[in-house]
Amino acid sequence: MEDSVDRHLARWRGKAPFDERVEAVVTRMQTLVKHLAHTKEAALSEVGMQDFEFETLHRLVARGGSATPSELAADLLLSPAGMTGRLDTLERSDLVRRLRSTEDRRRVDVELTPKGHDLWMDAMTIRAEVEASMLNALPPKDQALLDRLLKQLLVATETTRRQDRRREP
Repeated sequence: MEDSVDRHLARWRGKAPFDERVEAVVTRMQTLVKHLAHTKEAALSEVGMQDFEFETLHRLVARGGSATPSELAADLLLSPAGMTGRLDTLERSDLVRRLRSTEDRRRVDVELTPKGHDLWMDAMTIRAEVEASMLNALPPKDQALLDRLLKQLLVATETTRRQDRRREP
């Protein structure tokens, strides 16, 4: 059975200096990541949500449905101004609300609204179904093996990156 990566390798064979096995694995991972990205886009489109909305709601859900703007900005790697603009948009859509702290009036918390939670849940449900469908091309035993192998690669990569960062001036 041939896939798009087999065709990619055939096109480049003898034209570029690469190890075919490494190229095959890396290109297949990249292609699968693209398919997952398209899956996410389709799920968001189906529920009428944009990526930035989903990512912000996702971080709020992960934090129990409430966080400060600075916590969300740190999670999303956004500037305070960028976070403010994003929250303004989400608040106008009734997906989040800002609440002043009763103990410290300077503190503002961002809270997920029921509408925001429902929309996030709809997108997550669609994503989960499509992702499971993709992975179910493999029997459970192979899924477990793939998970272990990917974890092994990720741990090795993350360890190397941490070591490299420690060596930087």
